[in-house]
This record gives sequence, structure tokens and C-alpha cells, in this order.
Amino acid sequence: MTQLLRRSELAVPASNDGMFDKAAGCGADLVFLDLEDAVPAAYKETARAKAIAALNDIDWGRTVRAVRINGLDTRWCHDDLIDVVTAAGPNLDTVIIPKARTARDVWWVDVLLTQLEAKLALDKQIRLEVLIEEVEGLANAEAIAVASPRLDALIFGVGDFALSQGARVDTNFVPLGEYPGDFWYYARSKVIVAARIAGIDAIDAPYPDYRDLTGYERDARRASLLGYRGKWAIHPSQVPVANEVYAPTVDEIALAQRNLAAYREAEANGRGAVGVGGVLVDAAHVKMAQETLARAALLEAAEGEG
Repeated sequence: MTQLLRRSELAVPASNDGMFDKAAGCGADLVFLDLEDAVPAAYKETARAKAIAALNDIDWGRTVRAVRINGLDTRWCHDDLIDVVTAAGPNLDTVIIPKARTARDVWWVDVLLTQLEAKLALDKQIRLEVLIEEVEGLANAEAIAVASPRLDALIFGVGDFALSQGARVDTNFVPLGEYPGDFWYYARSKVIVAARIAGIDAIDAPYPDYRDLTGYERDARRASLLGYRGKWAIHPSQVPVANEVYAPTVDEIALAQRNLAAYREAEANGRGAVGVGGVLVDAAHVKMAQETLARAALLEAAEGEG
């Protein structure tokens, strides 16, 4: 787990500058200006210029500022990186790489960013997030996750993944027929395992039906139980739901505090485990409690900054 909050990652088309101010003030942990799928080919260059202006001119508060570049196999990717970092590098926190298929895709972006940071004498390192949204990318998820020290999150991109897999689903990526269990369980599990191997965060897929907040919350909670640290939002209305789902609850915090206190008392008396309310608490429970409390402290600190 990283020391960053990513409960909600809001997607905003970089071509639609009318949405920028609302995005900056909606409470999302991260907002990414999308230069890729949300922008038609004829508007790629103008969208890039709008993204640069937004990074430089808008007060984003504590919100992490990101851009999703175009795919490495497109003619826009190279200029996306060079133009945005050159013109707005000090105000850019994260670059999101779409459709990563191999670790070399991440390496290529890392090398170019390293050159730009040195050339521009930037005093910070721009972070990376990577979309796993191709079957080849899923097969190589573990190698991708450890491909760069800049990389601190994997994102499950269900839309393009459905296409890559050839899945028969509707526009909300729900199977077009009866299917036992969670249709995307394997992909979600492989992404979270790869992320945890690398010690980075996993972010769950978007939910296109933005009017269905109940469905969005259901998907978010299921992913949260697996260990995901946040979820994409495609509309500001989804942001508060994600922020609530991916924050430790009052009961989780109280349980963590109780278990940790009981274990420390037992430890002081020479015991490595203790019964708490009829349940054994040992070193594994302590680590879980510490992670919960660390996340609660991170959230409290962020709210204090806000």
C-alpha cells in the first residue's frame, strides 16, 4: 500500500474545458485529464493544450493532478509526454499509461520522463499509473507492476479488456446472459495480486451507468473487499460514493485499535497471541490492524489539509 489516497479517480475529457473547474472542486482524490479515448482524433492537439492550461491555471487543492496519455502505438503519445511535461511539469503529479501490454511499455515512458525531468531540472519525480486493459497486459501484470520505481498503481480497465477478451457484455460491461459469480473476478484478482506483489495500489474499473449509484457502490464494495484501494469515476456524482466505500469505517478502526491494544498487552507479558472476544489475535491480525490505522491516519491528514 502506498501513502497516497486514491479512493476516487475522476476521468475528465481534456477537450471539455467546461468541466475542469467542477472536477477540481468535487472532492476526488485524483483527477485525470484524458487525452486518449475521450478525445476524438481531430481534437488531440487542442485537448493537449487545454490540459496544459488546466494544470497551470486551476487551483486543484489537495487533488492529485494527472493526465492519461495516448497509447504508445499512436502518433500522439510522444508529444503528449514531451509537451505536457515541458509546459506543465511542476504542476503534473501523475501520468497514466493506457493499454500496457509488457513491462517494456512502462520502461519506455519511464526513460522519457527521466530525460525530461533532467532537461527541465524538475525538482520532483512524476509518478506513473498503468492500465491493465489488454489480455496480454493481464498475462504480464506481475512484470508490469515492478517495471518502474515511479509506478505506484495498477488500474483494471474493464472496457478495453472486455473487447480484448472478446467478452459478450452490454455497455455497462455486464454479461449478456446468465453467468455464475463475478464475471470479472479472475481479472480483478490477478490485478490486485500483481499490485500487492509490487507493494503498490490497485484501482478498480469505471462504471459507465453513472445514474446507477447503487450499482456503482456495489461494484466498489466488492473490489474493496479484494483489496482495491479506489475506483474510477466517470461522473462527479460517483466521487462521494467511492470516497466513502474506500475509507475505513468507524467499526473497522475500533476493531483495529482493540486488537492492537490487546496484542501489545499480551506481548508485554510474553505471549505472542491473545483471545479477544473469543477470537484469536496474533501477529497477522496486528499487521492488518496497523494497515487499517495507517489508512485512517492518511485520510485524517488529507482532510486536515482540505
